Amino acid sequence: MAFMDREAAIGILDERDQRLVAALQCDGRLAVERAADVLGMGARTVRRRWSALRADGIVKVVTLPAHRDPSGVTLLRVKVLRGRLDAVTAALAAREDIAFVDVSAAGDEISAVALAGPGPRNRLVFEQLPRATAVTDVTAAAVLHVFRDAFDWRHDVLTPAERAALTPERPSAPEGEVDATDRLLLDALADDARAPAAALAAATGLPDSTVRRRVAALAGRGRLRTHVVVDARRLGLMVDANLWMRVPPDELDRAGRALAAHPAVHGALATTGPANLHAAVWARNLEELYRFVSAEISGLGIQSVDTVLVGAAVKRPGATGAGNRKARPPSGAGPW
Repeated sequence: MAFMDREAAIGILDERDQRLVAALQCDGRLAVERAADVLGMGARTVRRRWSALRADGIVKVVTLPAHRDPSGVTLLRVKVLRGRLDAVTAALAAREDIAFVDVSAAGDEISAVALAGPGPRNRLVFEQLPRATAVTDVTAAAVLHVFRDAFDWRHDVLTPAERAALTPERPSAPEGEVDATDRLLLDALADDARAPAAALAAATGLPDSTVRRRVAALAGRGRLRTHVVVDARRLGLMVDANLWMRVPPDELDRAGRALAAHPAVHGALATTGPANLHAAVWARNLEELYRFVSAEISGLGIQSVDTVLVGAAVKRPGATGAGNRKARPPSGAGPW
């Protein structure tokens, strides 16, 4: 009953809108006509629905750096006194070197992704957090390998043929260098990757023809990568969970690749520490999460699973509004 009430309050998108969101995940600059042809919808319907989703702030298409390097990325698990949760959460979310911040449903743990490495010079991990009276425990695990990150996840509502038809061919690694004109365009596209050529021309002072040619070249060389920001609950995925698993070394790669291929997994990472495999999972309800943990990942050599439900996604790259739920800012000097 609680889940039904929550679904009604969130406002889950209908099937057509969900398919249109998934189409944008394939290509953030996908043409209306191409989407209409592959998905079997009218072009006017596609244009109207995409416009409404973006105007209402439900969907945002942004650009991402063309290259992702896992070196120096650290996963943090921060245990906090319940009365100080908001202060520590807000202080972490305000830092530029923290990309993700989640608060557990139990209200006593913060999960964060730090872009600075775990070495002895990391003051946050070795000085600031341990010294904070609000923090009772800190665990830091360096990312060794990325099997799937949040930007690779695709909502599982398209057929394989539809996804293939909507996904443009891109090089496995970015090609060529970017010059000043390219950087100007990438900056203009950063917050709205679907900005039309006319708007980009007005923003950059470049001729319309130059904009069209350059944007197409950037995309073809893998220098223009897009990401769809959407609250997963609007897609009917009401449960977000972080799984910390222990896997024997000789099973780690196989388990990580299997998790990365699962449609529920929006992050799979090999890490240092006793829990050497981390997965972020979306599920429609707790029963679906239970089936995932008890049955769907069986046979992968996983020895133990620590499952932490996410109560609030406080900071996610590119997200605004409901997708990034703000904690109250700390007063005074903050928690450290």
